[in-house]
Amino acid sequence: MQSLLRSLPRRRRRHEFHRTLFDVASIKWVRDRAIDHAVEKEGNLQPLLNLKNLLKFEPSKSLPLSLIAQQRESLGIASRPVDFIRRYPSVFQEFFPGGIGIHPHVKLTPEILLLDAEEHFIYQSDDNKRAGADRLLKLLMLARINKIPLHIVERLKWDLGLPHDFTQTLVPEFPDYFQVTGGNGNRSDPHLELVCWSDELAVSVMEKKACEKGTPIAFPLQYSRGFEVDKKFKKWVDEWQKLPYISPYENALHLPAKSDEADKWAVSVLHELLHLLIAKKTDRENVLLLGECLGLRARFKRALLQHPGIFYLSSKIGTHTVILRESYKRNLLIENHPLMDMRGKYIHLMNTIKEDKKTKDLQSKNTQQPKLAHAYASKGEGEEMQDGETEKGRDGESYDFSDSEVEEGSDDDYSDEDEDRSQMVSQVNARGDRVRTRRIPKYEAKRPLRSPNSLEGRNPRKTRNKEPTEVSRNTVMHGRRKICGQSPGRLEFSRDRGRSNLDTKASVLKR
Repeated sequence: MQSLLRSLPRRRRRHEFHRTLFDVASIKWVRDRAIDHAVEKEGNLQPLLNLKNLLKFEPSKSLPLSLIAQQRESLGIASRPVDFIRRYPSVFQEFFPGGIGIHPHVKLTPEILLLDAEEHFIYQSDDNKRAGADRLLKLLMLARINKIPLHIVERLKWDLGLPHDFTQTLVPEFPDYFQVTGGNGNRSDPHLELVCWSDELAVSVMEKKACEKGTPIAFPLQYSRGFEVDKKFKKWVDEWQKLPYISPYENALHLPAKSDEADKWAVSVLHELLHLLIAKKTDRENVLLLGECLGLRARFKRALLQHPGIFYLSSKIGTHTVILRESYKRNLLIENHPLMDMRGKYIHLMNTIKEDKKTKDLQSKNTQQPKLAHAYASKGEGEEMQDGETEKGRDGESYDFSDSEVEEGSDDDYSDEDEDRSQMVSQVNARGDRVRTRRIPKYEAKRPLRSPNSLEGRNPRKTRNKEPTEVSRNTVMHGRRKICGQSPGRLEFSRDRGRSNLDTKASVLKR
């Protein structure tokens, strides 16, 4: 009897020894820029589609801007509605009804209406309806809870790929799957309740993959670049992977809350939940609200912190997003869904006008200064544009200089003209025009402007080759000054002076 009593504390110690949850404080999280980019590019997509659906179901297909501002919070618009609408001119059009410049209204563009019709066709297809109903049924079967508050399902409908009015369209078409209970004057809140359990659908994605590959069930691990996996953490993960896998469609709440077995079951439930979503990601608040409904809120928190190789937590777009790592290859979703393709088209339309505007701005900046330089140069030289000059549109402007426009002149004249141009451009800057104050560079033509061969046939007198003057041997020997660079007046003066000196010497000799 005493030996039995002595063995009880030892068994408890052994049971406590198997509770080897890793210390969260020792795990240093590292950002994954690729996954952050996948989250960031969809930042304004959901509020934009909410506003699109609001305008689409209006009888006039438009709404006053003041009414949109009143529904800002329900639409999920973080900034001012007028700034949000004007940010996407390819999606929304602002107009004044009746030609009066007050009370602006907003309507949808033809481009967004075409995408909306394509999206509506996907939602109405039988395959998409069946797949959406299966995902919703599997959500109700998780942890055998069998019913979820309707407001939580409303928060998850975007991630589940359900239509915005799924309670009126999808739920009535599958009465053997689920039904809405409560509400409508009842004391209890409305819930989405399971009608019939499906053993065929109660199989997790981990079990399917293991059955296909014929390998033991093990969670795939992917860490961010720069994440350090020490020996202690790797040993704990290897032992944790060897624990028995419990299906997320079973209720394992009887397990000790702080045991590794309970932790692995909570990870399997969270893994299956994220895999049901078409984007394989959702807001952290949605995960915690559903975890509270399932009785797993604290375990979900612990799973997100202790398993950075399975889940990633992004802090982009002003919120925390939970992402299933194995579903992404860098910033791209591996298993794409037709609705995710549609969202990609919406994002492309949102950014189309912005990209065109950037290119136009860059082209206008690059062509503004050559236009000013050519205009002031022609104005200072007193020339008019010839027929050989061509002018293009604002997108790209180029000027072709013909041979008739090239005038002969010295290098000093060209330097004076450059100074005049720089002074005129600085005067334009003083008037407030958006041109940087700097000297206008000389633009090189396709061929040299002043070539002897091109100008030889036009004016042979001006373009004849100048030969250097011959210097006599006496000049070099006596060290006299060069006269090639002297003016004609000084040359004649020097000759007269030389003759007078000779006459003086001759008169002296005669005496």
